[in-house]
Amino acid sequence: MKCYEGHILTVNQNNDVARYLVEDGGEIVYVGNDLPEQYHSAEVIQLGEKALIPAFVDTHQHFASFSTFHAGLNVMDAASNAEIMEMVKQFAAQSPKKTLIAFGASPYCVKEGRLISRQELDAVCPDKEIMVVKYDGHACIVNSRLLNAMESKVKHLRGYHPDTGEMNQEAFFAFSNALTNSLSIPELIHNMQSAVDFQASRGIGCVHTVSGVGFAGDLDITLEKLFAKGLKNGFQIRVFPQSMNVKTATSRHLPRIGGCFACALDGCFGSHDAALNAPYADETGGEGVLYYDDQKVMDFCKDANRAGLQIELHAIGDKAFDQACRAIKAALDDYPREDHRHGIIHDCLPTPEGIQICRDYHIQMPMQSAFIGWKQEPDEYLERILGHDRLEKLNPIKTFRDNDIMVSFGSDAPCTTPDPIAWMDRAVNNDNAGQAVSVQDALRMCTYNGAWAAFDEQERGSLEAGKIADMAVLSENPYTVPKDKLSCLRVERLYLSGKSYESCRESILPMMLRGLTSRNKA
Repeated sequence: MKCYEGHILTVNQNNDVARYLVEDGGEIVYVGNDLPEQYHSAEVIQLGEKALIPAFVDTHQHFASFSTFHAGLNVMDAASNAEIMEMVKQFAAQSPKKTLIAFGASPYCVKEGRLISRQELDAVCPDKEIMVVKYDGHACIVNSRLLNAMESKVKHLRGYHPDTGEMNQEAFFAFSNALTNSLSIPELIHNMQSAVDFQASRGIGCVHTVSGVGFAGDLDITLEKLFAKGLKNGFQIRVFPQSMNVKTATSRHLPRIGGCFACALDGCFGSHDAALNAPYADETGGEGVLYYDDQKVMDFCKDANRAGLQIELHAIGDKAFDQACRAIKAALDDYPREDHRHGIIHDCLPTPEGIQICRDYHIQMPMQSAFIGWKQEPDEYLERILGHDRLEKLNPIKTFRDNDIMVSFGSDAPCTTPDPIAWMDRAVNNDNAGQAVSVQDALRMCTYNGAWAAFDEQERGSLEAGKIADMAVLSENPYTVPKDKLSCLRVERLYLSGKSYESCRESILPMMLRGLTSRNKA
């Protein structure tokens, strides 16, 4: 039995701050301002100026992809393509692999103002295949060696650009699938273990992963479910199969479906394929790409809703957002459900009509506040392609909150690094001051709301008696530090089921065998 004394940020219904929290056997047994006599014998942990909060929840990431890219080369912080070239050169020299993966290239944060090219990759990596994935995860640049190996499979696909080596849309998916399929199962699981340990260091105790791309027979979904159930350190993973085939979820006894890729209704701003109601404002023009017609999306949502599944759809542009709202509304009109918790991911450019539907039909929103003031996609670029009026309407977190729409935060990793402190900072210190939220609201969006989004709120998400003791210790109390200092907060410790976090590194076979019989959620 342990008693924590100090700033206990409960994130309960009233956002109470308590003085004491008592944990026993992995369960929170008491939270309050006066310590009952029955707990006086408990070991006391003095928090001092630190704060105890619920463990963070990442409600949208691509776990298998993040695990893969986290083990590769990250070029997100490079200031120039010349610097990326040098990083690739060193990475290729040090890696024993014949096929390499890098992540994070952007034309908007390098001095050249353009993506690195096939020719530049050839100059520093001529003898190995390499794919450099764009920061948004929707495109890549490949060198000639990889291009030649894949040419016959991709040359007729949309988004194929052999001159620059940039691959978009279906061509990108083909390259991505080929490279992820080249990974061995032990390598993939090892990478997953490293990714969990990394996220735990950021105070994250649960992730929602959207999976089902790049692996034959949806192997990543099967592996992630086994991996999630096989974990013994208390870390939680909720798997969302990215598919429009309801059986992909039901055959694996997963209660939810959706995400990006097969369930993406459009692309993204960085690739000019986010679907818009009015044309892009720059010289490219066009209205982006709406991947499916209304009937296709409605039919999927109706089937999934009738099957009792929780649905999530990717929508970045306003045209895609409206389509997602119409489809979920049609599904619920067809077969009403009281507590469905269907969601729309990203929600970057919503419309008033769509917001009304979300409010009336209780559609939730797993958002990415890390996209606000994002270096890889800066406001200057967004204003150029969207215009000032649409720029002002992006990521309206406060508007959603004011409409009683449940908002939770996630990273969209590997697009951004899983970092809940950054999510809070961006939500509170929003570049669009009219859409800023309070620290209390931001912390709730990073914790309780995330647990709620996957029906976990009875067990996790707040510090209340009867719940599992999944908790993080912050270096200071976020409620009292100056708002402009939120980014300086550090996660000092993570407790899962009352125990200080232990690495999930172990032999793969016993972990996966345990996953076959475990009663853990996935």
